[in-house]
Amino acid sequence: MIQFRHRFVVGCALLVSGIIGFGSTSTASEKAVKMKDLPAAVRSTVLEQTRGAKLRGLSKETENGKTFYEAETLVNGLTRDILIDSNGAVVEIEEQVGIDSLPKPVRAEIESRADKILKVESVTKNGALAFYEARIQKKGKRTEIQISPEGKLLTTKQ
Repeated sequence: MIQFRHRFVVGCALLVSGIIGFGSTSTASEKAVKMKDLPAAVRSTVLEQTRGAKLRGLSKETENGKTFYEAETLVNGLTRDILIDSNGAVVEIEEQVGIDSLPKPVRAEIESRADKILKVESVTKNGALAFYEARIQKKGKRTEIQISPEGKLLTTKQ
């Protein structure tokens, strides 16, 4: 009986450590870079996209074998993050927006799910509005939700 219990405990420990290890494995790695270290095409896009903005940081990330660069900016006190591929093409822009500027269905959906709205961003992919992302708080719990431009809930992330 003791030998079975020992095997059971060891087996559970291995299972839990495997799950934890698998869950923490990421396909993306990110590191800070300087403007001078960017490829010419990326540097050109960063300079063009950050005109009139305060550049807060640059990073290089590899996701699923592809390299991207992110420029984190501040425009009129609101965040604007630009994801650029290694050829200098803008892939995605996350831009903080005020709740009052949202389409009514989007605003209504966010407000119906939140006690407190912490931050809302529009997410543009390949030049088209893809969705809105909101960081909200409900009953003391922080959650991130994605809402379609038409006001439909797409995803919820704790």
